[in-house]
Amino acid sequence: MKYIKNFFVLFLIIIFLISCSKKEKITILQKDDLESQMIALYQEAYNEFLNNRDTLYAAKKFNEAELIFPQSEWAPVAALMTAYVYYSDDYYPDAIYELERYIKVYPKHKDKVYAHFLLAMCYYENIIDEKRDLAPLLKSKKEFEIVIDNYPLTDFATDARFKIELINDRLAGKEMYIGRHYLKNKKWIAAINRFKNVLENYGTTVYVEEALHRLVETHYIIGLEI
Repeated sequence: MKYIKNFFVLFLIIIFLISCSKKEKITILQKDDLESQMIALYQEAYNEFLNNRDTLYAAKKFNEAELIFPQSEWAPVAALMTAYVYYSDDYYPDAIYELERYIKVYPKHKDKVYAHFLLAMCYYENIIDEKRDLAPLLKSKKEFEIVIDNYPLTDFATDARFKIELINDRLAGKEMYIGRHYLKNKKWIAAINRFKNVLENYGTTVYVEEALHRLVETHYIIGLEI
């Protein structure tokens, strides 16, 4: 009886090992198949974008490549390419959505610096009239600062510093525009505050000389000493 029991246990172990072996082979095959499908989709998207400039089709295929095998090392690359093809053809809202999603889903991916830089560029290239809407300027500056603070030795950081100088010029220009408006309407204190803001926060911009001149002028008008 003991011999039969031991044989039965041994038989179950062998069956279990064979079953596990088959499952492991199936899992490996499925993984290989998914990865090959993903690479095929990625290559199709890349070729379509490179040769035919079909942005929407390429973005769709990159997105499919990511979704078919999200655990693959190709997935974050495909996600970033989806954003890039949208950006390259000025589909800024779609590019921004994909970049924000990439940063959230793949927070430790090696190309995260490029995602922040591209996101900053999406906002930067949407700056139409800073006198009416500061949001793109401020969002762009925030993303460029992330690049500079976290990846200071990269080429992206070098370009980001240059872009922030241009953004600060525009922000200072906005302050001067409002300051002149207040000065014209004899709102002296409000004008003084705007000109002071330029001197204190945008001291490297082209508006510093004018801000100082306007500040002296305003103080003279109302009889105050600087």
